[in-house]
Amino acid sequence: MAALPFSTTCRHSNSSLHHNSKSSFTGFSQTNIGHLFLIRKCSSRRAIRKLCVKNVASDKKQEQNDPLTEQGTLDKFIPDSASIAASIKYHAEFTPSFSPEKFELSKAFYATAESVRDSLIINWNATYEYYERMNVKQAYYMSMEYLQGRALLNAIGNLELSGPYSEALRKLGHNLENVANQEPDAALGNGGLGRLASCFLDSLATLNYPAWGYGLRYRYGLFKQLITKDGQEEVAESWLEMGNPWEILRNDVSYPVKFYGETTSGPDGSKEWIGGENILAVAYDVPIPGYKTKTTINLRLWSTKVSPEEFDLRAYNAGDHDKAYAALKNAEKICYVLYPGDESIEGKTLRLKQQYTLCSASLQDIIARFEKRSGKAIDWDSFPDKVVVQMNDTHPTLCIPELIRILMDDLLPRHVEIIRKIDEEFINEIISEYGMNDLDLLDQKLRKMRILENIELPNSVVELINSSIEIPDTDTVEEIDVVDSDIKATEDKEEEEEAKEAEEDEDEDEVGKEEPEEDDGEEEPSVEEDTKSKPTWTFKVDSKQPAMVRMANLCVVGGFSVNGVAEIHSEIVKEEVFNDFYELWPDKFQNKTNGVTPRRWIRFCNPDLSKIITKWIGTEDWVTDLEKLAILRKFADNEDLQFEWMESKRRNKIKVASFIKERTGYDVSANAMFDVQVKRIHEYKRQLLNILGIVYRYKKMKEMSDEERKKSFVPRVCIFGGKAFATYVQAKRIVKFITDVGATINHDPDIGDLLKVIFVPDYNVSVAEMLIPGSELSQHISTAGMEASGTSNMKFAMNGCLLIGTLDGANVEIREEVGEDNFFLFGARAHEISKLRKERAEGKFVADARFEEVKAYVRSGVFGSYNYEELMGSLEGNEGYGRADYFLVGKDFPSYLDCQDAVDEAYRDQKVSDLLAGLSV
Repeated sequence: MAALPFSTTCRHSNSSLHHNSKSSFTGFSQTNIGHLFLIRKCSSRRAIRKLCVKNVASDKKQEQNDPLTEQGTLDKFIPDSASIAASIKYHAEFTPSFSPEKFELSKAFYATAESVRDSLIINWNATYEYYERMNVKQAYYMSMEYLQGRALLNAIGNLELSGPYSEALRKLGHNLENVANQEPDAALGNGGLGRLASCFLDSLATLNYPAWGYGLRYRYGLFKQLITKDGQEEVAESWLEMGNPWEILRNDVSYPVKFYGETTSGPDGSKEWIGGENILAVAYDVPIPGYKTKTTINLRLWSTKVSPEEFDLRAYNAGDHDKAYAALKNAEKICYVLYPGDESIEGKTLRLKQQYTLCSASLQDIIARFEKRSGKAIDWDSFPDKVVVQMNDTHPTLCIPELIRILMDDLLPRHVEIIRKIDEEFINEIISEYGMNDLDLLDQKLRKMRILENIELPNSVVELINSSIEIPDTDTVEEIDVVDSDIKATEDKEEEEEAKEAEEDEDEDEVGKEEPEEDDGEEEPSVEEDTKSKPTWTFKVDSKQPAMVRMANLCVVGGFSVNGVAEIHSEIVKEEVFNDFYELWPDKFQNKTNGVTPRRWIRFCNPDLSKIITKWIGTEDWVTDLEKLAILRKFADNEDLQFEWMESKRRNKIKVASFIKERTGYDVSANAMFDVQVKRIHEYKRQLLNILGIVYRYKKMKEMSDEERKKSFVPRVCIFGGKAFATYVQAKRIVKFITDVGATINHDPDIGDLLKVIFVPDYNVSVAEMLIPGSELSQHISTAGMEASGTSNMKFAMNGCLLIGTLDGANVEIREEVGEDNFFLFGARAHEISKLRKERAEGKFVADARFEEVKAYVRSGVFGSYNYEELMGSLEGNEGYGRADYFLVGKDFPSYLDCQDAVDEAYRDQKVSDLLAGLSV
């Protein structure tokens, strides 16, 4: 039997992957999935040919302090405003991106950023000189996206230089906030996945962990969102058009990445990759500073290109320009756009190229860095003691076969072969665990858990299973007690049957009837013939369905740790998504609820509130230890704190109102409740539920007199923001619907400031930093069980905003922390969802009258001539694609309306000072 390499020990010595050498581990972990490989001890990686994959986790702990301060690596010089002003003037003159005549805002930003970068580089170099000297274990974080936001204010805040930089710019005729607003958001991410990655890097640096991030340098980002009369339109991001002052091109750091081609085998068993498409991945480094520490870590982004030799000069001079630069364009387009549309084969191929480029270039770099630190004598047993790679989601799954490829084949790309081998080894683990007595159970487990889907089992596995099948035993003679009458009855019955058979034989057609053989007088030996053939077991595949690699299964199989990103999500991962794997490896699964950095999301984006918190707590330590916020509880009833808190919120709301006017042209009242839902537009996030609730509210208002309206409803400004993926038609319909509703309500003189609907275009980190501090109600209303975690809910909560939501994602933990009275809960629970969908399919769902009323109102044309039948139709019917209200908007609609009534009631009942008594808050 083949080795069972995914257990703690390799028990079978006859595995083609098994070896007897001393072994060690190199670790991978991930937000959702972690990976770990056992690598053979060898003095050179070029000689590594065999491996065994296992699942273990190190329980070694490292205490992290600021290494540079403790070691005295850096001096204690702290720049003052005069030296900073001189540095800014220097960069404006000697590292210019603009004409020298004027020192305008855009030029001031680049000069200021380059000045800050000087300080970061000093800390950055010292950080890695120290890590190189100490040869510490390094964490590498791989993510397809990083939603960084602007860097200037965050960097000078972490360096504790906000005051000196503000003063320096004032001396130079500029305001720091205006200068910072010139910075475009880095277009490297889209949603929570990217924001989580950026928060991780900030926290790793702040906690002084030796860490390094890897990603791709997308030239045009996801897209820039425009809102027109037709809804959402997409144009390319332009964040790199003026250059990026934070990045440093490393021309000396590039790695070959190859696609296509084929492998050939030499007589000695060696492999060679021939043909194919060749590109180069070039490194761009971005420093990531920690808060109140000299530790500055690195985000390395890969850009793609080809060598000049790939430019076909002959074709160019012959006029065939497309052919001339085809290789160049094929390489460059890998890093053009984040998440290119994948409905076409070309799109799917491009996404795969992006993922492989990230994995291959990053792992080559990690290995090169390990070899450099090791010196001449490379001890590959120490590789797992020095390297751990965390992967954000399943996009970097190709790291698993890619690391094996690099270590075993010296840059040979035979990933499918390697994945097949991992799949075969894992199949043997399944067989070992569940045995071969119950082949139906084994078949079920293989179909659910295999890495390769709809692909025949290896011959060795089929032979192993069939060899275990025993030939059925022949009938045994059993001695029983009978009476004479039973024997007589049996004999009579047998005689009757024999006579009947003889009559039937005589009536048969004579054609083809064999002549009886002549008796030669010799008696043949008596032989008991085997009339029972041995049964065989087969694993059937569907030739009409595609053969697939299950990336998630590959991650779980290769991982030493698999974690969900919220309590409820982790339970769903264990009980539903990967239940079979959880039963096999229960210790591998754990929970790691996501988090956010309080530096960017309170300290820097809401300085007003931060000062109040620090004043009442008595220390600024809460910025790195949020547990200290609990001290505020004892002041909750203090009217002075309430006054300061509400004044701070009001000032932030005035900023938001000004921002909305600038971005959308709409005037909103800071006296209204600011009700916000900002996140990626998706059906499961249920922006549709929110806007239908607003439509119902508007309809009820229109049915009332002016006096009744004001008495019945709290004034609200309902703010939306988020991007719908370019090819996600239904999500784009939702954006169009929201903007149409807003255009109608916002121009209705009967309603005035009682209700406004705002869609903020091109939502990004900088927009979030503006909106969140001024928000009072935030909506996190996804269908229960469908939001992995959510992190914007944490940002809103930290800024003194109440939440309305379902028991989904991190809402569960937030509600536990803030208390049930401070969370407006509604909707079906996660464990009820499958049953509710089943009932819907059976025609048992009966919609609330208010839900039917609001759909009819939309269809009446009150919001314009656009045909919303597809959108409304998705909420109707009992089955069918795009029908049957899969996300349970109709089911949760009545409880959502009731919960919003409770929000209104709570908003009216705020205990504030006389100064705020006249406000509608």
